[in-house]
Amino acid sequence: MLKTIQRSSPHLHSCITSASAAGFQPNCLFLQQLLQTSGLFYSVEMATAGKVIRCKAAVAWEPNKPLVIEEIEVAPPQANEVRIQIVATGVCHTDLYHLFEGMHKDGFPAVLGHEGAGIVESVGPGVTEFQPGDKVIPLFVSQCRECRFCKSPKTNQCVKGWAAERYDVMALEETRLSCKGKKLLQFLGTSTFSEYTVLNQIAVAKIDPAAPLDKVCLLGCGVCTGFGAAVNTAKVEAGSTCAVFGLGAVGLAAVMGCKFAGAKRIIAVDINPEKFEKAKVFGATEFVNPKDHSRPINQVLAEMTDGGVDYSLECVGNVAVMRSALESCVKGWGVSVLVGWTDLHDFAARPIQLISGRTWKGTLFGGFKSKDGVPEMVKFYLDRKVKLDEFITHSMTLEKVNEAVELMKNGQCIRTVLRVSP
Repeated sequence: MLKTIQRSSPHLHSCITSASAAGFQPNCLFLQQLLQTSGLFYSVEMATAGKVIRCKAAVAWEPNKPLVIEEIEVAPPQANEVRIQIVATGVCHTDLYHLFEGMHKDGFPAVLGHEGAGIVESVGPGVTEFQPGDKVIPLFVSQCRECRFCKSPKTNQCVKGWAAERYDVMALEETRLSCKGKKLLQFLGTSTFSEYTVLNQIAVAKIDPAAPLDKVCLLGCGVCTGFGAAVNTAKVEAGSTCAVFGLGAVGLAAVMGCKFAGAKRIIAVDINPEKFEKAKVFGATEFVNPKDHSRPINQVLAEMTDGGVDYSLECVGNVAVMRSALESCVKGWGVSVLVGWTDLHDFAARPIQLISGRTWKGTLFGGFKSKDGVPEMVKFYLDRKVKLDEFITHSMTLEKVNEAVELMKNGQCIRTVLRVSP
């Protein structure tokens, strides 16, 4: 690595050499971080390249049980794969869904987490897009850029991702993670509750090296999902009226997306009145608590908006709320988007709701083509066009992951960010 520095910056090399002569021995990680802060580009294999890495991870051995911090083995990346050192990860409700609600029998043991950011440690054969030291965000929605879905501007889905085969299990069978002789499934193909993870290069986005990983990790799921639901899927128009159902991180991001698109009225709907002040930070103009009314919420909203809102976004993952969101839209042109994740129940509506001109749509990852959209959102954050810091209510280490899970389970946080690697 010192030779790389010598070629890139002779002055920096001279300073390090002088420090070494004085007794300071910089290790590989120190040199890597020094190169990053110096703004230099480099291609250098870490000492761990090609070897099995033993590291800490939070393992879900079985459903509906606390996660266990274990030492796991992470195999080297194979062809077209990238091994990433995860620096930070958010805790998302989809992690809880898998653990406490979905509980698919074939989905365990697994390493959860899918909202992370980190640094490339090594790459497998055939990888040219990434090199060690790159800052990246793992993607639970891949973008191969070759399949009919990737080539179509009508969708952001990809036929080569984990969801193409085992969307119900929420993980592929093949994995580079193991513990105590047992393979560990990679949740949503990512597994960011681990110090290291291995992904196919089609599920990794390279981001601006200036991006703070403990903030932009939120773009791996929640913020892009809500923001994109408003901007990409609903295509909210300037001057319109919107209603956002559910004010978790995804709902607040949807509020932010409505404001970004120029909506005039943004009505935040939640049964927790304490969330309104937070929603105002992201652009909400009004707040409605369904518990304050004896009538159905769609009737309340229709009265407030002369017949219904132009756009509604359901960010809860509750089929009854999905119907309420649809019925809150104005007939003729109202658009309602399903954003919250669930696969447990059927949803229903009267056909006249659609016959009269409403549109019911769904969105995955906010409609973002992931490799293209995530770096763009990182740039938006660095340019202060979107907020991220304001979503983070708690920060803790990976060892406290179960505390973070309980905070989300009890609705006591917006986002908890876990510091994964030291």
